[in-house]
Amino acid sequence: MSTLAQVENNAQANAAYEESKVSKNQKKTGNYGRTIGQPELSEKAQKYYEELKKKFSNMDFILVSNDMKAAAKAQAGKYANPNKMVVLIDEEKIEKMAEDENFRKQYEGVIRSAGVKLPQLQKSLGGNAGVKAFGMQVNDGGNASFFAVVDKSLAAQRVRIKKNAEKKAQEKKETAKKEAKEAAKEKLAEKHAEKMEDADTVTVTASSIEELIQKINDVMYEGMSDSVLTDAERMIGQHFDSRW
Repeated sequence: MSTLAQVENNAQANAAYEESKVSKNQKKTGNYGRTIGQPELSEKAQKYYEELKKKFSNMDFILVSNDMKAAAKAQAGKYANPNKMVVLIDEEKIEKMAEDENFRKQYEGVIRSAGVKLPQLQKSLGGNAGVKAFGMQVNDGGNASFFAVVDKSLAAQRVRIKKNAEKKAQEKKETAKKEAKEAAKEKLAEKHAEKMEDADTVTVTASSIEELIQKINDVMYEGMSDSVLTDAERMIGQHFDSRW
């Protein structure tokens, strides 16, 4: 084979190789599940993203396009899931996590840590129905911010229901028939509270779990005097283990 032919063959081989690399790394839209904006991932990043969702299958991942990161943070409560912790993560981080092992370990650690902390938060709140959903957004700088959707009116109504129940228990002079009637009223009120949706909801955000607890308590008990709350209710959220 002539030298000229060898040069041409090598050039063609190099061109084919470069084309295959471009094709492999070319970003494209796809079926990523829940999304905000129009995120695009390379083939490698798309494969990794599917693995990430399987690894943390107890969470609800939402892929955010780079141009929608600020909007997603501002409207985080809009994407909340009452059954799973929501994880908002942008396409840029998924791309880098797919390529960089150290970066991947760092951010998977952030997600894993939140997966432990938020259930602890739910437990510390005593299952209070005023908190409808929790979530997190993976931020730049290797950390996360947290958010919760709180129904102020529902929380307030539950406080009143509990207070009335305590008062009723103390009124020992009431007849059994009257107590049964009052209990039926309380049960009906609680059932009504369970059905309330999107009534006076507010989304609170924080840079830490402890800050989120404080903000949740501030929202739930806004406008209520201490005389309305029981000692136990005033202690809600105070027993969260900050060692996590």
